[in-house]
Amino acid sequence: MRLPALDARRAQEITARFDELTVLVAGDVMLDRFIVGHVSRISPEAPVPVVQFQREHVRLGGAANVAHNISALGGRASLIAIVGDDAAARRLREQLAAVNISDAGLIEDATRRTTEKVRIVTERNQQVARIDYERDDDANGAVEEAVVDRITRDGPGAGALLVSDYLKGAITKGVIDALLRVNAANGSPLIVDPKIPHLACYRGATLVTPNHHEAETATHQRIRSDEDACAAARAFRVRAACGAVLITRGEHGMWLSEPAVEGAVSAIAREVSDVTGAGDTVAATLSLALAAGATLAEAAVLANHAAGVVVGKFGPATLTREELLSTFERSR
Repeated sequence: MRLPALDARRAQEITARFDELTVLVAGDVMLDRFIVGHVSRISPEAPVPVVQFQREHVRLGGAANVAHNISALGGRASLIAIVGDDAAARRLREQLAAVNISDAGLIEDATRRTTEKVRIVTERNQQVARIDYERDDDANGAVEEAVVDRITRDGPGAGALLVSDYLKGAITKGVIDALLRVNAANGSPLIVDPKIPHLACYRGATLVTPNHHEAETATHQRIRSDEDACAAARAFRVRAACGAVLITRGEHGMWLSEPAVEGAVSAIAREVSDVTGAGDTVAATLSLALAAGATLAEAAVLANHAAGVVVGKFGPATLTREELLSTFERSR
């Protein structure tokens, strides 16, 4: 079964409301650094390529990329996360300021280093190696309390609540419980981009968005067809005790499962350059669409179109509302 298509006029109607909306994003922020160079030979010291440095650039990653996607689509992102007292945190704050996202919700933990991923890539965007700088134990004590306090303060003003969980320490049971309290009080949908070790914490969420491999891991079921995806999504929904599940399946599209509607969304990407950060775009688009009054099926179709755009770009990427709407014109 396929979910109904979304026409251009309805897509315009939903996205036109994005300007009025704030999405609270709680999760693990990262700084993504790209060191780009030319490979012309193999090292005589070891069988590895020698990369001659050409340039370096940085991008917002993790929950910061989610917030960037919300902003790029015209919404407002209220970002709550944990950073260290280090150069990576200062650079991340600069990147947020450059795209008009407040860093007021960044909780500083001097004992923790800011998560930073350094990718060495060729001029043709082929990744040679990646170095991760991180500390991933769960936040606790005063730091966790500060995150919870910020959610309690900022949550009531948000049209949607979004968890971007990368298992880097910001998302704890106490943090999820605070978001669920806001959800219960205000009715704002709670969307979770999950990690399976935290699955039990997401009980009560409106929508959880595992990727193909996460859904297989959580349900112990192989997904090779739409029928498999349907069965796994139902099982995942029961195990996570959440309202709905959207499994993202890469080139096979998505599968949505909720009590009222189940069905597939076909992938629309014309050219795939890099899938890094595509899940961030999906979560951001879903959250804005649901806050704007879209049904879960409409939000899933919008998010699928958004993913089809960003996978054609390199690295953690964003898209504008105009880019999103243009995909509906092309698909007529």
